[in-house]
Order: sequence, then C-alpha cells, then structure tokens
Amino acid sequence: MNKKILLWSITAALAGFLFGFDVVVISGADKKLQAIWESSDSFHGWVVMGAALWGTVLGAIFGGIPTNKYGRKNTLIVIGVLFAVSAIGSALANDPWVFAFARFIGGIGVGASTIAAPAYISEIAPAKNRGRLVAMYQFNIVFGILIAFMSNYLLSGLGEDSWRWMVGVEAIPAILYILFALRVPKSPRWLLSQLKNEEAHEVLKIINPEMLDNEIVDLMSEFQNHSDMNDKTETIFVKKYRFPLTLAFLIAFFNQLSGINAFLYYAPRIFEEAGLGESTALLSSVGIGVTNLVFTLLGVFLIDKLGRKTLMYIGSIGYIISLGLVSAAFFLEWTGMAVPIFLFLFIAAHAVGQGAVIWVFISEIFPNHLRASGQAFGSSTHWILAAIIPSLIPFLFNHPMVGAGVVFLTFACMMVLQLLFVAFIMPETKGKTLEELEDEMLKK
Repeated sequence: MNKKILLWSITAALAGFLFGFDVVVISGADKKLQAIWESSDSFHGWVVMGAALWGTVLGAIFGGIPTNKYGRKNTLIVIGVLFAVSAIGSALANDPWVFAFARFIGGIGVGASTIAAPAYISEIAPAKNRGRLVAMYQFNIVFGILIAFMSNYLLSGLGEDSWRWMVGVEAIPAILYILFALRVPKSPRWLLSQLKNEEAHEVLKIINPEMLDNEIVDLMSEFQNHSDMNDKTETIFVKKYRFPLTLAFLIAFFNQLSGINAFLYYAPRIFEEAGLGESTALLSSVGIGVTNLVFTLLGVFLIDKLGRKTLMYIGSIGYIISLGLVSAAFFLEWTGMAVPIFLFLFIAAHAVGQGAVIWVFISEIFPNHLRASGQAFGSSTHWILAAIIPSLIPFLFNHPMVGAGVVFLTFACMMVLQLLFVAFIMPETKGKTLEELEDEMLKK
C-alpha cells in the first residue's frame, strides 16, 4: 500500500478519534454533573447529556454543504477547531446551559466528521484497500472511546472538579489534529468535481508517483464521463437513487437500534444498575474500550477479505445472542460480572460488524457528485436516533413499567430485523471502484 495514502488516511481518520473521545468522555462526568446541578432525569438526559448529540444531528444534516463547497480537507480542519473550542468551553462551564452549549459545538464536529472523513478517505483509496482504509475511521473512534474511558478512570480521583479535567483534556488531541490535517492534500475527486483538473493531476501524481500520465488521463476521463451523465442540480431524493438512499437509511437505523450509543454514553451507570460499585463500574468501562478496540482491529483486517455483508451477518448474530443475555440478566437479577461479560460480547459483535462496516458502506454507495449529500443523509439518520435513544435512557431505566431488561430486549428484537435486512437487501461492495458501484446501484 502507498505509504502516503496510508498516512493521509490515518490523518483524516483521526477525526474519528476525537469523535469517539468526545462521545464517551461525558460518561465519567454523568452522575457528578447531575448531582452538582441537581438536575431531574429528563433535564439531565435531554440537555446536559443530550446537547452534544443534538449538535451532532445538526453537523450531520448540514455537514455535506461545506464538505462539497469548500472541500473535504478544509472541512476536516474546521472540525478540529470545533472540538478544541468545545473541550475548553465544557471544562470552564459553571452552569448546565453553558456546559450544554459547549458540548453542542463539539457535537457539530462529530456529525460533520462522519461525512468529511470517510468521503476523503474513500476518494483517495484504491478499490482493493478502500474498506480497510475507511474502516480506520471507525478504529480511531473506538481508540478514542478507549482513551476516554481510561482518561476518566485516571482523572476520577482529582476531587470535586475532576469532571472539568475529564472533558477539558480533549483540547490537546484536537489541537494536534488540526496541525496534522493542514498537511494533507485535497481530494482529487473533489478537485475534479470543481473542474480543477491541473491540481487534481498534481495530487494524483503525489498519490501514485509511478502512475503514467496517460493512466491519470484515463482515470480523469472515467470520472468525467460519470460526471457528464449526471445532472448537477439533482439531489439524492430523485427516484434513481432510491436504492442507495434506502440502504443508507436502514444501516444507520439498525446501528442505533442496537443500543450502542445508549450503552457507550451510560456504561458506568449500566454497570452500577447491575450491582457493581462506582470504581468497579469505571474500570469495567475500560474493559469495554479494550474489547471494542481489539474486535474493531479484527473487523478492519477482515472487511476487504470477507466483505461488508459477511461481517454484518457475524455482527447481527452476535447482537441477538448478547443483547438477549443482557436482558435476561436484568430480568432474573443476575449479579456480579454476568452483565459486564455479556456486554463485552455485545461490544465485540458491534465492533466486528456494524462498527467496522457502517461508514465504509455509506461512503461507497452514492455517486461521486452526491457522496457528501448521501453521507449527510445516512449520518443524519444515525445521529437523530443517537440523540433520541440515549436521552431516554435515564428515564426508561428508572421507570417502574420499563427498566433495563425491557430496554435491552427491545434492542435484541431490532437486531433480528437487521439480520433480515442483511440477508435480503444489503449488497456486497468490496473490491469494486466507486464508479463501478455507481453503475451497479443505478441498476437496482
């Protein structure tokens, strides 16, 4: 694999590290913030904890606009700035509304990163390695999650203001990321879409110095032929794009109906619900982060070998088994390490399946001129549900008619439906160029 492509892909994928860190770092401050500000379960869930997720929804809905207009690279740089501002603002906040606003800004960065980073990587990557390279974005998400859990555990002993250090430390990797992002080139496919052919030619020569000029011309001509066939004023909602639109919606829908973000946001709380002490709950959360990282690495390794669809089969079956066991553990009041073990299995199933596949798959199924818009749709679906579901968790867990057992049983049932989606609707995309996939999607 070209070392420069690998380096640039890793750099873009580091947006995922900030994404994962930002989403999970709040879990360590969760109960402390509710106690300090004496918030009700609803206010704490929807405002204090949910603000970042609503920012993510906004970033996902509108992130395609700057990604298309100003380019993937420039959008990635701005995303880094948003994360840095959010971390500093959250750490300095003295009331829940200021804290929520700072978290909201970081959420915008999270939502936009799910569009700009996978789009950038998919457009510089060769077809045979595209799955692995784009999946590094997901690897960085889970690496950020692990570091956030570890950071929370290490900083938890700093007294009443430990939560400020937990949320503020994110500013350090955010600033480093900005410096790295400044050094990557612009996406050649985006440059071609802006009719900047000479600049695109220069970037393609950097990507592959051994590529002959006539090969570059052929590649640019292939892109142009696909571009000429498309109406530049059309949107992803026209009839011919119904199939990729349906695929993006369903994979994002099932991703969140597995309960993954609800669990990551409230991992320590869930472990305490299962009878573990506060310190043990935080340490078990670190174990979740390690499991997530190991099985995401496995998914990254396998995605271009077994394909996207096979990983989704494996993940779906793992979801059904693990969520069913977690639900049973709460209904039957199993104590000790039973719930953490079952949740480790749940995380492993997610990491090797949906976690490894979702951002790769959504970045592949839309045509070049609508890729950012298509990813914005898929990301918006994902994050609207990711805002609603975790925000309901404190209320649902404490409601006498619901409780944790019913919540996890519902997630398990939704994963049965995901298995049917994989079996009868989802196509395989591995090993095909983006232009080949564009032709294939239009035939459905």
